[in-house]
Amino acid sequence: MGTFLGFMVTLTLLFCMAQGEVLFYDFVLNETPIEMLCETNRSVITVNGLFPGPEIRAHKGDTIHVNVTNLGPYGITIHWHGVRQIRYPWSDGPEYITQCPIPTNSSFLQKIKLTEEEGTLWWHAHSDWSRATIHGPIIILPVNDTNYPYEFDKQHTIVLSEWYARDTKDIIDEALESGGDPDLSVAYTINGQPGDSYTCSNDSAYNITVVQGKTYLLRIIHAGLNEEMFFGIAEHNLTVVGMDGAYLKPLNTEYLMITPGQTMDVLVTANQTIDRYYMVFSPFVDTDASSNENVTRGIFQYSGSNSSETPVLPELPGFTNKSDAGNFTIQLRSLNSEEHPSTVPTNITRNITITVSVNQQPCPANKTCTGPDGSMHSASLNNISFSAPSISILQAYYNNLLGVYNKTFPDEPPFVFDYTGNVSALGEAANVSTEVLMINYNEEVEIRFQGTNFGAAENHPMHLHGYSFYVVGMGDGNFSDSYVSDYNTVDPPYINTVGLPKNGWTAIRFKADNPGVWFMHCHLERHASWGMDTVLIVGDGKLKHQKVYPPPKDMPPCTVS
Repeated sequence: MGTFLGFMVTLTLLFCMAQGEVLFYDFVLNETPIEMLCETNRSVITVNGLFPGPEIRAHKGDTIHVNVTNLGPYGITIHWHGVRQIRYPWSDGPEYITQCPIPTNSSFLQKIKLTEEEGTLWWHAHSDWSRATIHGPIIILPVNDTNYPYEFDKQHTIVLSEWYARDTKDIIDEALESGGDPDLSVAYTINGQPGDSYTCSNDSAYNITVVQGKTYLLRIIHAGLNEEMFFGIAEHNLTVVGMDGAYLKPLNTEYLMITPGQTMDVLVTANQTIDRYYMVFSPFVDTDASSNENVTRGIFQYSGSNSSETPVLPELPGFTNKSDAGNFTIQLRSLNSEEHPSTVPTNITRNITITVSVNQQPCPANKTCTGPDGSMHSASLNNISFSAPSISILQAYYNNLLGVYNKTFPDEPPFVFDYTGNVSALGEAANVSTEVLMINYNEEVEIRFQGTNFGAAENHPMHLHGYSFYVVGMGDGNFSDSYVSDYNTVDPPYINTVGLPKNGWTAIRFKADNPGVWFMHCHLERHASWGMDTVLIVGDGKLKHQKVYPPPKDMPPCTVS
């Protein structure tokens, strides 16, 4: 009898650990005055009056309830970037994909279901360009706080953001109306501080005080809108140990290359002379499009250093150094340990090739457009420029509403051409429509993203909601079937946002074991706004635990125009 009771207690404990705790947070969105660079002081929408917003801290397997109250001037949605939300797309957040915006003066109780995620993720607004100031960290700790696959003494979270001189909703609304380029940001910030390289910001550099000999875990989040970044700390090596909520084999490096949407967990040991050292984010620019080429600097200062000493600057790759950007990315490997194994799909049942393009659309009659040669900027996947509907696709799918979207997104480009060569003889207009990609439950999927040389080609950070995926291959030029034999199917990085090289290709794999409606898009906000998006609808499985949960009763209302 005692043995039986002990067995039952053990089962109960294991069940509780598997289920995790239930946590509660309140998010209030409101306009908040922010002082930034003197001439750009303005009121912006924040969560709980903070820029960046509040941290969510939980353990692997926990469930988090966030009551989001919108007191701002227009509707907003919130996305939990990198959380798979197994069978529960209702709280995923992208506007008109899984929900309609939360109206002003109303609330929506969102449920975040943590499962396999462990490490650093983040949350952000997913409507218009409001995520510029509405974002914050999600820190997911190991179940017992102790079983990290690496050691450190203290941890810090670093959030990189972009600051704009005007309201970002006005910026993108005006750009989409005119077809022209949206405003560039005027500064980058580290934890809300632009650093001392800007006019009127000498006292606003973020700093970390460290003790010589100690090791620090830096949780780095790229919450910026439109620029990829190099990062480094003067005279210190970095060891990358995690990315996008999953562990990596330790990678020793002098710098990082991180794209919008990505997170990285990095160890740095304070093993240099007691002094002050700059930590710097500097843009990586591989396009002819206009870019903000400023930098932002924080200070990594040793306890006991002279605060009047000018910090030492790191040597980072140049703005246009495509080689160093690519060399960093291709070195990343999953930890693939007994505790954190890789399970790369190898029996592929669905092969999909998607061209990724920056396009131009003709200017409508009787209108003046400010895009290239009087056209309108556009972007596409497989020559389809995504047009969001007026109600959510998830609502339409779950309730079998017709006429909201088409199930005809193709598994391959409409025609084959020299994607990365001279495309000047080809038209640059794409078809504008609401197409979704239908995938059966439990299919083993490979998607090959193929960059093209249309428009201002560049690196595209492609993000998939509802899934992390294995990056099994990456290269320059046009993809060839002969590259498959060179895939890494042993320990490829398991991430949710991957940089597609300029005029190159990237191959990802995942098992379609999460039914629902999931957005896939470029995480450069201007490209997403121009239509570089699509939606994956993964069907239900046959069993009850393979089907989408019913919707909550307080879903924000959708109105059919």
